[in-house]
Amino acid sequence: MPAATAKPFRHATRVYWEDTDAGGIVYYANYLKFFERARTEWLRSLGVQQQQMRERDGTMFIVSQTALQYHRPARLDDLLEVTVGVRHAARASLQLDQQALRGAELLAEGTIRIACVDAPTLKLRRIPEEILQLLQ
Repeated sequence: MPAATAKPFRHATRVYWEDTDAGGIVYYANYLKFFERARTEWLRSLGVQQQQMRERDGTMFIVSQTALQYHRPARLDDLLEVTVGVRHAARASLQLDQQALRGAELLAEGTIRIACVDAPTLKLRRIPEEILQLLQ
């Protein structure tokens, strides 16, 4: 199985009013949304359409574990870059490293595990071989 990718995928996103709390900074849970969007765009960049994956293979990815650390706050209108890198790929899950950056400044980082499951039952399934090959 492939290990850490050499160069992480990068996705730009803007902080909108809806992302902030009463203090004008990004609400902590919204980093998970930023990370989710970056993962979706990363998969798209590999040619993996999640809806097609579900319809064709009957599989989908779900988040099974997260660990985040917050360093600095993001604020309204900040332009962020969110990264995705594969730390480890197993038969039924991927462990991903993600970061949210403002320029070179690290705002938040996390390790996210996504598992491949059978869409109707949510039981663990192997990641389709063609997706694993794209990660190599």
